[in-house]
Amino acid sequence: MTKRRKAMRLSYKWLQEYVDLSDITPQQLANKLTTAGLEVEGIEPMAQGTGLVIAEVIECEDIPDTHLHRTIVRYGAGENDTTQIVCGASNCRLGLKVIAALPGAILPGITIQAKPLHGIESNGMLCSLRELGIDHKYLTEKQINGIEELPEDAPV
Repeated sequence: MTKRRKAMRLSYKWLQEYVDLSDITPQQLANKLTTAGLEVEGIEPMAQGTGLVIAEVIECEDIPDTHLHRTIVRYGAGENDTTQIVCGASNCRLGLKVIAALPGAILPGITIQAKPLHGIESNGMLCSLRELGIDHKYLTEKQINGIEELPEDAPV
């Protein structure tokens, strides 16, 4: 009788909460685990979406009488690489690096369009990992309740 192996899925980001992985890529980690005798069957991207960019919140102000924020984000090096996005996440703040879906970006079940929210033009969406199609069972409480916070050194 052969024993049936059980597969385990681990989030690279979740592992970083317990181990310093700042100098190792997911592929390098998989190779090291395999060398140590732990079989790694593969590395799978968990998020789904196209047309996403890394952006930095350079302005953030509350919209009166709502839970929303009017943000200006910078998503490139050019002078015109900024846009306004209305965001409802409680963790949205000045200086935060985020995943932005600009008009035309495709997320699971939705194509992002510019549209007004509470009378303010919103040119995209700041994304949580759930909005990128990642099942909540793979996320931390912080990731479930807000937009994804990227490392400070994430390239814009």
